[in-house]
Amino acid sequence: MNNAKGTLYLIPTRLGDNPPLEVLPISIKKIIEDVDYYIVENEKTARRFIKRVSPSKSQPSLKLSVLNKYTTESERDTYLNACLEGHSVGLLSEAGCPAIADPGSDIVSMAHRMDIKVIPLVGPSSIILALMASGMNGQSFCFNGYLPIDKSERKSKLKTLERLSAEHNQSQIFIETPYRNMKMLDDLANTLHPQTRICVACDLTLPTEFIKTMPAKAWKNNTEDLHKRPAIFIIHKN
Repeated sequence: MNNAKGTLYLIPTRLGDNPPLEVLPISIKKIIEDVDYYIVENEKTARRFIKRVSPSKSQPSLKLSVLNKYTTESERDTYLNACLEGHSVGLLSEAGCPAIADPGSDIVSMAHRMDIKVIPLVGPSSIILALMASGMNGQSFCFNGYLPIDKSERKSKLKTLERLSAEHNQSQIFIETPYRNMKMLDDLANTLHPQTRICVACDLTLPTEFIKTMPAKAWKNNTEDLHKRPAIFIIHKN
């Protein structure tokens, strides 16, 4: 490896608006204090996060490149030029870990092609935290991202995931847009087998954190309001 190249640091962030160092290790503060180049989803929230972690960090010294659905391929292809010039770059997620249910994976792939060292830093992943707390199979699991929005397609997908869970003894993990959480839970409770276990984990690491695993039939009596609360859903059929 060319030692003159900088390093790509994968920097996790908070899952909510709690003090950063309550859920992030001090190593992240040290990296942020040393790195001036960042690839971020949103410049405003990234600057706010960096300031919360390191109040003494010079904001004018920051050089931020935005990576979102509007970023062109030609723009993205320049984002690691700083590494080639010997500067380290931080890939910063909006919430949780970069490149996990996050657009940053393309940048990491590009770094490997360019022989740039990649260092993942420790931080909260809502997917892993939910699985840890679910009581479901942590040896075999699958993250499915978002399920179809169409009601009939979503129910069909849920039945497919339930079947795969039973066939492979595999925990099936997915997410939903927060304002559709209650509809998702209603579909889960009424579509799946009554004994299929459902875990709902929302507001992870926050004071309002809620984690519960129950059979589908028990969720029909749910009184917890999940509306607009970031949530992870996991199902498992024995």
